[in-house]
Amino acid sequence: MRRMMAVCNKELQAYFLSPTSYFAFAVYVLMTSLLFYSSFVYYQPSIVDYRLVLGDTLSMLLFVVPLLTMRLVAEEFRQGTDELLLTSPARVTEIIFGKYLASLAILVALILCSLVYPFIMSFFGELDLTSVWLSALGLFFLGGSMMAIGLFASTLSQHQMVSAVAGFIILLVLWMLDSFAGNSGSALQQWLDPFALTNRFDSFTKGVLSGPDVLYYVTLSGVFLLLSIQIVERKRWR
Repeated sequence: MRRMMAVCNKELQAYFLSPTSYFAFAVYVLMTSLLFYSSFVYYQPSIVDYRLVLGDTLSMLLFVVPLLTMRLVAEEFRQGTDELLLTSPARVTEIIFGKYLASLAILVALILCSLVYPFIMSFFGELDLTSVWLSALGLFFLGGSMMAIGLFASTLSQHQMVSAVAGFIILLVLWMLDSFAGNSGSALQQWLDPFALTNRFDSFTKGVLSGPDVLYYVTLSGVFLLLSIQIVERKRWR
């Protein structure tokens, strides 16, 4: 645990020193603010419902998460510090989970930024606070699985942009999984629907905490973290 937290602290410091992190945060805040203005202020009458702007937040995560995770492991490979890190007393599992915890801390910061919008909306009417807080919780589970996928993509190459593109493609495929079957109501679509990233998010926005939906996001995160560990382990013994 101590070694894992040391890796986490190291990554958090790297986040605060990386211009890419500030760029990703700036893009996220700017775009979500513009989308919030267009959906809540520009188009009248305004409807005091956080769910109307939540979809914009989700779509921005699709672009921001690969930027925030692309350097997690790829930078170690590029700089050659992976050999030093992998020969340290820390196990590969501790290294991967330490990096993942750092990405979750950044995710929490993004979610806190997005909670500014329901706070503003509360001045114009009464909000369903249960829906707001469960939506934020769902955003954490969804974002956590996306961060795990981005971390996995970062283990695939020593080039950060290649990792970012790979992460974006994987996320986009999982994002649009329910639309690949084409024909609405087909057996294939009914089979793919439960595995789409955003479909599992709907219950949170309705103020319902669903065990299967939480399990889906936790399992998805675990699968990609396990894949990340396996890839780094293979590189360790080459």
